Amino acid sequence: MSYFNAFNLPLSIARPFNTYGPRQSARAVIPTIITQIASGQRQIQLGDVSPTRDFNYVADTCRGFLELARCEHAIGETVNISSNYEISVGDTLGLIRELMASDVEFLSDAQRIRPEKSEVFRLWGDNTRIRELTGFQPIYDIRRGLQATIEWFTRPDNLAKYKAGIYNV
Repeated sequence: MSYFNAFNLPLSIARPFNTYGPRQSARAVIPTIITQIASGQRQIQLGDVSPTRDFNYVADTCRGFLELARCEHAIGETVNISSNYEISVGDTLGLIRELMASDVEFLSDAQRIRPEKSEVFRLWGDNTRIRELTGFQPIYDIRRGLQATIEWFTRPDNLAKYKAGIYNV
């Protein structure tokens, strides 16, 4: 923003929220859940499942960046790219289990619980501003985005690139 203010550099600050989808790092919770189920594990190991997130499917995040780049009214603005939908990690696990027709059991793994002062317990993005500026609306709701993500991760050649039994820090 200092370059915008000092030199009139035409820029926008985009704040994407929790992007997920194909090729996501194994460190993230959604690939962790999907790959553990897809690899046949009977118990899912996660940390605290109470935090909430505003998950954005990768195609929507990319579209948000493009919409902001094309929008002259967004110059000098800070804008959230978010789904405007909040879901807990536990409810995300439940939805993935449903979509994958799995009865996998959840186990809390102490080493996966973040230190209290480093955990963000609620992360939700209001997407009103991007909608007002560009008309942007997410195309993928959580169910559709997770289904597309599951389809990618469960292809054997893709799943083979992930080590489901290892906690990736």
